[in-house]
Amino acid sequence: MSAVFNFTFVPWFRSVAPYIHMHRGKTFVVGIAGEAIAAGKLQHIAQDLALIQSMGVKIVLVHGFRPQVNEQLKAKGHAAKYSHGMRITDEVALDCAQEAAGQLRYEIEAAFSQGLPNTPMAGSTVRVISGNFITARPVGVVDGVDFQHSGLVRKVDVAGITRTLDFGAMVLLSPFGFSPTGEAFNLAMEEVATSVAIALQADKLIFLTEVPGIRVKPGEPESEDNPVDTELPLDAAEKLLAALPSTQNPTDTGFYLQHCVTACKAGVERSHILPFAMDGSLLLEIYVHDGVGTMVVDEKLESLREATADDVGGILQLIEPFEKDGTLVKRDRT
Repeated sequence: MSAVFNFTFVPWFRSVAPYIHMHRGKTFVVGIAGEAIAAGKLQHIAQDLALIQSMGVKIVLVHGFRPQVNEQLKAKGHAAKYSHGMRITDEVALDCAQEAAGQLRYEIEAAFSQGLPNTPMAGSTVRVISGNFITARPVGVVDGVDFQHSGLVRKVDVAGITRTLDFGAMVLLSPFGFSPTGEAFNLAMEEVATSVAIALQADKLIFLTEVPGIRVKPGEPESEDNPVDTELPLDAAEKLLAALPSTQNPTDTGFYLQHCVTACKAGVERSHILPFAMDGSLLLEIYVHDGVGTMVVDEKLESLREATADDVGGILQLIEPFEKDGTLVKRDRT
């Protein structure tokens, strides 16, 4: 090891230690867009998730499969159909979704089974458990459009997921749900991840997406004057959503933001939008102070106001040392 490496590694490791302690035992729901897997990012994402789990975080992983289903449909000469920002799932699309989900589950389980030497997965044992944890209901007919086999989350098996997490396994959920009669419904990854995070009252909901986050000036191109807004209070996020047009595509500013807002309003402490194109974005967001994506946080958790003179005086009284019998003593903080 070089002296330069030692000099930089030690302070860096000390700086991330508080976040390791902070997140130990917490529950994160991570939604991965199917585009991330199609772009070949699965291996590095799996390595990062395995590393995060090894530091005591409980993880529920929800994968999307939008491009994979569209590819299957194209191979069968069947056009993908959407309305109101949702897929219309006919019989052919349902078959394609089931095929895509099976293939992706296989690929994800394989990615977490790699224990190659000299990689972050070396010596790791990651148990990935899937199951029928989601009960669904049909979307039905909306504005005259029959969504057929497209569904919405009706119920989340919180007890089953919790027991699996307590067992030390990672829970893997496909965007599928089943009715009490056994009928299968195609769901949206974003809705599944949001519903599960709310039901579990997870500590974080994280979306790995095609977009880098929410920019300071939404709708304007990337520039030095328009970086990603790393922290967005819930109130500001709601106002932004109200000013945006209805979202239809995953690249629309409000597409993931609407789910982050829903989760935060329902008790999930923090929701994040991260770019899968940035290698290590999960680690940078979770273990580095400023992060790299956009975090939506409830203002009640992070409420700030300008300090007054009385505030400053009170703080100084708490921390100012004083002498007692000639001995330097710190004031009681309680």
